[in-house]
Amino acid sequence: MTRRDAVRLVAGSSLLAACGGPAAAPTSSTQLGVLPMIDAPVVLSTWNHGKPAAERALSELAAGCSALDAAERGVMVVESECPDRSVGLSGWPDRDGIVTLDAAIMDDAGRSGAVACVRGVAHPIALARRVMDRTPHALLVGAGAEEFARTEGLFTGSRPLDPDQERAWREWLRERQYIPRANTENHDTIGMVVRDAKGRLAASCTTSGLAWKMHGRVGDSPLVGAGLFVDPQAGAAVCTGLGEVVMRKLTSCIAVERLRAGASPAEACREALQRLVESGPLAANVQVGLLVLARDGTHAAGALQPGFTYAVGTVGSVTLHATPALGSSAGST
Repeated sequence: MTRRDAVRLVAGSSLLAACGGPAAAPTSSTQLGVLPMIDAPVVLSTWNHGKPAAERALSELAAGCSALDAAERGVMVVESECPDRSVGLSGWPDRDGIVTLDAAIMDDAGRSGAVACVRGVAHPIALARRVMDRTPHALLVGAGAEEFARTEGLFTGSRPLDPDQERAWREWLRERQYIPRANTENHDTIGMVVRDAKGRLAASCTTSGLAWKMHGRVGDSPLVGAGLFVDPQAGAAVCTGLGEVVMRKLTSCIAVERLRAGASPAEACREALQRLVESGPLAANVQVGLLVLARDGTHAAGALQPGFTYAVGTVGSVTLHATPALGSSAGST
C-alpha cells in the first residue's frame, strides 16, 4: 500500500460522533459512525491532556459562554498543569535554558490574536486574546508582547527552571542531540476547536514549543492558517506536531478551504495530510496531527504517524480517541 493510500485510510476512517459515557482508554475512531450535531456544542482538543481542557470548555459553554471564551479558558487548564511539559511555564526550555511560549486564538468573525517567544506569562492564550480584543494587531512577539502583558496585568515575571526542567536541560547540554522531530513522546501543543450551541466557531493553540529549540524559534501554533484556522462558512481546524512542516504547507487553512469547497471533514483531513506527505521526506519521520470541525458539528481527525490521541466533547460526555495513522493503518511508514 502506498503512503497516499494510507493517508486516505487515516482520515477517511476517522469521522467521529459523540458516544455516551467516558472512555477508560482511548477508543479507536474506526469504531464510530457519523452523527451530525447541528444544535449541540462540540469540542475537539489534541492529545490526552486535551480531555481536561475539553471538560473545562464544555463547562464554560454550559454556563452560557461563547465558543471563543470556551476555546480560551479550556486550554488554560493545560497551561496551568501539563504533565507532558509541552505547554505553559512548566514546559521544557530552549537550548539556552529559557522557556518561551507561543499562543493564538481565532473566532469565526475573522478576528485573531497571537503571541510568540514570550517569557514570564502564565497564560499566553489570555494574552493572545487581549491582542485580539485590545490592539489593532494580530501578533506580538518577544519583549513587545511581554510589555503588553505587563500593561494588562498578565505578566507573572521570570522564574528559574524547576528541578526537573534544570536536570533535563543539563542532560541535553551534555549530549547536544537535536533531532527536529515531534513524536508521540513530545506532545508540543494543546490545540482546540469549539462549536457552541448557536453554531459559533473558535479555535485556540498554546505551547512551549519544541524542547531544546534554538532561542527565538517559533512554530506553527501562533500562526493563523498554519496552527489554526476558522471560517464561519466552512469550519475550523487545528494542528499539532512539528511546526516547521505545518507552517510551510498551511495545513489548517488547507483543511478548512477544502471544507469550503464542499469536502467532508474526513476528506478535508485526508487532503491536508496528503499535502504534507507530498512535501518531501521530512514528513515521513515526524508527527503531525490534525483536527477538523465542520460548521454543522461533524468532525474528523488524522495524523501522519501512530500515537495521536485527542478528546471529543459533547453535552455530558468527553471521550479520548486514538486516530489510525500511516503506520497502524498501512502496516508500514
